[in-house]
Amino acid sequence: MHIYAIRHGEATYEPCKERGFIGHGLDLAPLTQNGIEQIRQSSQDSRLLEAEVILASPYNRALHSAAIISKAVNLDIKVEIDLHEWMPDTSFQFSSHREFRELLLDFDRNQGQHPAGTSLRWESIQHMQERVMGVLNRYVGKYHTIIVVCHGFVIRSLAFRRIVDNGQIVEIDYSPGMIPPKWEFPLVN
Repeated sequence: MHIYAIRHGEATYEPCKERGFIGHGLDLAPLTQNGIEQIRQSSQDSRLLEAEVILASPYNRALHSAAIISKAVNLDIKVEIDLHEWMPDTSFQFSSHREFRELLLDFDRNQGQHPAGTSLRWESIQHMQERVMGVLNRYVGKYHTIIVVCHGFVIRSLAFRRIVDNGQIVEIDYSPGMIPPKWEFPLVN
């Protein structure tokens, strides 16, 4: 199956901060005007016309991006909850950018893997890959080409790129059982 994975447009977290949202509440962040424009430009890529369906993360920034693309290519959107972004805190309680950064640095130090005998707050690379591939496996054989609107870490879990820019399209040839790429560390400077 051929995938056009597209990272959502630039988002602003100010409205969430103003309301005191924490954890998953931060995933209500809307796109900026620049983010809307990034996705409008991506939606004009003629390769997307090959696709048969759009899969989208349930997070607002991805759904808004998928809606813009859907309008441009006239395809339905299927929301897939397991296409959500990497979980910095599986209890969904992180409350600040500083805390998020600390969790990301810990993920980085441990190269995305929970050391044996530990229970860390963040999601491992392996867990993220398993949930994302579980979604994609359900579409193999049903579609030849799909668009997946999601997040940077999700795209990295399938086709490593050091950085995936907002609105960037990454092509992936996917098959069940494919061996995901090895991540390069450190991610954070």
